[in-house]
Formats: sequence, structure tokens, C-alpha cells
Amino acid sequence: MTISVSERDWAEWEEALSHLIEYPDPGDPCDVLMPKPTWLAQGYRREIALREGLTVLIDDFRMRDRSRMTFSEDESWLQFHCHLSGDHQNPVSEVGNLEYALHGSGVVSKGVMTCSGQFPILEVIVEMSPEFFLEFAGQQGTVPLEFQQLIGTTQPSYARVGALSPVMQGVLRQIIQCPYRGLMKRMYLESKALELAALILEQEQEVQQGRSPLFRLKAEEVDRIHHAHTILLRNLDQPPSLSELARQAGLNEKALKQGFRQVFGKPVFGYLHDYRMDQAQQLLMTGEMKVGEVMAQVGFRDRRYFAETFRKKFGTNPKDYLKARTSRSCILEQ
Repeated sequence: MTISVSERDWAEWEEALSHLIEYPDPGDPCDVLMPKPTWLAQGYRREIALREGLTVLIDDFRMRDRSRMTFSEDESWLQFHCHLSGDHQNPVSEVGNLEYALHGSGVVSKGVMTCSGQFPILEVIVEMSPEFFLEFAGQQGTVPLEFQQLIGTTQPSYARVGALSPVMQGVLRQIIQCPYRGLMKRMYLESKALELAALILEQEQEVQQGRSPLFRLKAEEVDRIHHAHTILLRNLDQPPSLSELARQAGLNEKALKQGFRQVFGKPVFGYLHDYRMDQAQQLLMTGEMKVGEVMAQVGFRDRRYFAETFRKKFGTNPKDYLKARTSRSCILEQ
């Protein structure tokens, strides 16, 4: 079954649910949490207007079924649209798990957006006005040639899809799990939103300069590499060998090694190691698990090796990191 949603449906939904809007940070009226209509999805959208020209959106919901949403022609800001989980397809981009869509400002044509509903939606969208973007162009106000396609008003909006690097994924989770409120929250989220934008723009620059090797891979090969990536992350505690991973993904070892590095920027097990460490940091940040539990969940068995590796990457050992996060949470709750 496909759920069809029109712009009128959206307007009626927003009006009907306006009384259910919540404020996660009571001291910030520009930080609102809006529930999704239960006939469409279970979950919410959080919208944080950080300053004029810069907004962060966090979507965390599960669609009831496949959905089809129509929209009319409109003008849009720059968007850094990042999916940790979930998918969407519209006339200019098709984004899946651990991918992002970079949209320039300009005119978004009338069309249809579909979501498969197969995966829960967990995404972060950074919206940036052209005027805000141009503030970073310096006194001369000159935008590098590689980014000029991102700034428009009347022409069709530019769009490109790319893979979320481990560093990008870490920044996204830091945005979602922001531990602060008030002034510190706004400073923290603005810095992370700009960091995310810079990381994506770095990839955009490589693509525009012809330095990105992704164009040499066939679409089918990219799909198989993403499948290998999914297999790897589903087996953090007992990852398959390189040969077994290649077999499961339908690739030979050489193609897997070369393709994985091209798509994700690191060798297979180098990526896995960094992903484990980033996951460990995020789990410790919540303060809800002990160090041993975190270590086991991300696939480490040697406590000394885990502590040494964590300290090398984050500058402190996991026990002290957990203690510091717990103490900070207690202070913020007072």
C-alpha cells in the first residue's frame, strides 16, 4: 500500500497538530519538536533555527508504509540533506542509507517525492540561505568556481548525491545527541552544522575538479560496495574476512578493496576500526552504558587495546571520558 500526501494534506496536518508542538529546550522558542501525523508515521521532526539563514532539521520517524508526496515549484536554500538511515527519491536525487544529497539554492521544480518505508528515517538537514553562505566568501565576496553552481535564484537547483564518510557520520550523531541547552547548545550546533557543510563541500570540490575517482565505478559496483558496507556494520562483533565479505557482496577481493576505498575513503578494515571507535565515543557520550558494555557492543575484546586506541584517537581513556560526560550531564540537569 502507498500513502499519498498532497500539499493540502501537509497544511491541514500542520494546523491540526499545532497544539502538540513541544519545546525540547524551554529557554529557546526557536527550537521546536513537531510530531508526525499517526496516519503517516510514528516519530517527529525537530527544527532549530540557529540564526537568520541557518536552520538544522532532525527527522526521526518510521513511515507506516511506502509514501508518495507531491509538491509544487518553489525556491529553496542550500541543503545538506544527510541520511543515517532511510531513503527518499525525488526528481533530482535518490538518497539511501548512509548517503547525502547536496542541493544548491534555486528553483525546485514541481514533482513527487517517494519514501520506501523499508527503513526508519534518521536524518539531519542543514539549510543555509545563499546570503549566509556568501558571508564566508571573504571581503571580496568571490565564490570559488567549484561552488558557484550552488548559488542561484531563478535557475533549477543543483543536486548531487554522495556517501557519508565516517567523519560525517560522527558529526551527524553529535548533532542528534547534542548534550547542551541554551547558549551552549546554539554555539555547539552551529559549529557542527558548519563542520558538516565543510566536509560535504570538500567532496564537492573534489568532484568539480575531477579529483574524485567515483566516476570510474559502475553503478552496479557502487551498489555492491554499499552492500558490503552494510554487511560489515551489521557484524561489528564478528566481521567477516575480506574474502568472505567480497563473496557475500558479489565482488572479487581486488574490486572490493579498491572500490571500498574509493567510496568510503579508507580500506575496509581501517574504516571498520574508525567506525567502531566513533560508535564507542557516541555510546559513552550518552552515559547510559559502562565501558565494558560499550567495548563489547562495538566488537572489542581486549580492554587494554581498546583503552589505548580510544586514548590515541580522542585524547583520553574511555573511563575518564565517561566520567566527564556523566559529570557534565549532572551539572546541566541542575
